[in-house]
Amino acid sequence: MEEPGRYDMDIFTQALFGPPRPGNMISFNIEDGFLEAYVRGFRTKLLTQNDYANLCQCDTLEDMKMHLAQTEYGDFLANEPSPLATTTIKDKCTEKLVNDFNYLRTNAVEPLYTFLDYIRYGYMIDNIILVITGTLHQRETAELLERCHPLGMFKTIGSLTACRNASELYKHVLVDTPIGPYILNCLNEQDLDADEKNVEVIRNTLYKAYLEDFYNYCQYLGGATAELMCDLLQFEADRRAITITMNSFGTELGKDDRSKLYPSIGLLHPAGILKLSKADDADQVREAVNHILPYRKLFQELGPNSEKSLEDAFFEYEVEINKMAFDTQMGYALFYSFVKLKEQEIRNIVWIAECVSQGQKGKVHQGLIPLF
Repeated sequence: MEEPGRYDMDIFTQALFGPPRPGNMISFNIEDGFLEAYVRGFRTKLLTQNDYANLCQCDTLEDMKMHLAQTEYGDFLANEPSPLATTTIKDKCTEKLVNDFNYLRTNAVEPLYTFLDYIRYGYMIDNIILVITGTLHQRETAELLERCHPLGMFKTIGSLTACRNASELYKHVLVDTPIGPYILNCLNEQDLDADEKNVEVIRNTLYKAYLEDFYNYCQYLGGATAELMCDLLQFEADRRAITITMNSFGTELGKDDRSKLYPSIGLLHPAGILKLSKADDADQVREAVNHILPYRKLFQELGPNSEKSLEDAFFEYEVEINKMAFDTQMGYALFYSFVKLKEQEIRNIVWIAECVSQGQKGKVHQGLIPLF
């Protein structure tokens, strides 16, 4: 697996042809055309408005199982015993996404292979934080690994729970993980002597390094990949900056420490980020992002009588910008957007399942975000 930040080409090849450009008409279809067509086919397999309408009318999870069997998901729940649980539906949906992603990765060549690995690094960060947090609370290893996201699994993740102290964790395990370069550059042993607050600081510190490195890699690839992926990663950086700020109110996280967690990319950088670093409440956050039209509209939708949360508003906007990837050609943003849209589809299914199982069908449309 390529390590983050390492994407050097052969010097002779780069001298002849320049840096790689996945949008090159001559080579793209030869190297990546099949997988691009394969992913484009998934658009027709995403759940439609009619599918969601049918699912919303279900009275039990068994009814949902029957309706999902008529979609692309097929009989993926056929071997699951009754009564079905919402967690089972979520796990099986995620398993299907992971299988599709692994098929892409298995058949990919460079530089697409490294690009797909970059998609996985975010899940690896979440898994490592989950294991560190669980270890602090003396959770069982099996329980922790079961809760890890399958896209973020790597060979040595089980070793994390065997470490007796922060020094062992840092020297012998974390630095040898696929995201080891981020850990070496951003953290030290003392950072891992963590309480609940510091664990979230570690997560955001690693995500900052990850997003900046992914952004640089997409710029290095250039072409259609850089054009759309940089926009998508800028939104992700801005979302994290806004969320970090909102979540810091009323906590011990000071403004100076908070500002160190903001990614150095995004539409808000640098003017909006400077305002966010000084914000003391939600109104000042709104003012800090007001000069960016999409974010201004997003916050305008969150009026005092709105039932929509900030997280839901971000999800809706994320769907809209990721759908744009299906209108472009000869770039890798399509693969990133495929994962993001499938994640939202899974959230939709799980939300409907939760409403059905808890007898709250009247609220089912509040958290539903259709894709196409």
